Amino acid sequence: MTDILQLSDSRPTRADAVKNRSLLLETAVRLFDEHGVEAISMSAIAEAAHVGKGTLYRHFRNKAELCNALLDQEQRQLQLQTFERLRTTCDPLENLRWFLRELVDFTYKNTPLLYVGASESGITLLDHPAHIWWRQTIRALLEQLNPAVDLDYITDVLYIMTDAHTINFQRYAMGYDKTRIQDGLVSALLRFLS
Repeated sequence: MTDILQLSDSRPTRADAVKNRSLLLETAVRLFDEHGVEAISMSAIAEAAHVGKGTLYRHFRNKAELCNALLDQEQRQLQLQTFERLRTTCDPLENLRWFLRELVDFTYKNTPLLYVGASESGITLLDHPAHIWWRQTIRALLEQLNPAVDLDYITDVLYIMTDAHTINFQRYAMGYDKTRIQDGLVSALLRFLS
């Protein structure tokens, strides 16, 4: 039997690489805010950041990776806020109402990034690893309420209502503002529980 020793590169990331990554993310945010996610190419980001395309592609293989990197920080912040809320507030109904509102807010703000991040990586938004914890949190809070309903089905209904496609439809096809979407989702929750 032969053991193969695999060595990992344990060298720290170079300071200039860290700086370039931050610069690329900041540049992408600025350009996306000014022109929209779809209108900006990877080449435009490299040019505006004054780095070569090779530098850009060493950090992000494609636009989906770049969009997912931008979403990562906001997703982590939402997780931290959620964990803090769940530690300090013991009312599962209030926590679930708060969480659903936060999910709508997150999706409302980040729909273009979510679309690109999911479409180019071949993962549907509902299957996206970063969002699976949304469903898990919804289900755990519902379970604490011990409703006389099909727990998994109601979890899925609420989860699907936070999907970017659903919110985009409500926002642009139906003309609902964010508050109406949030209030409608919380209202649906209360009807399921009654």
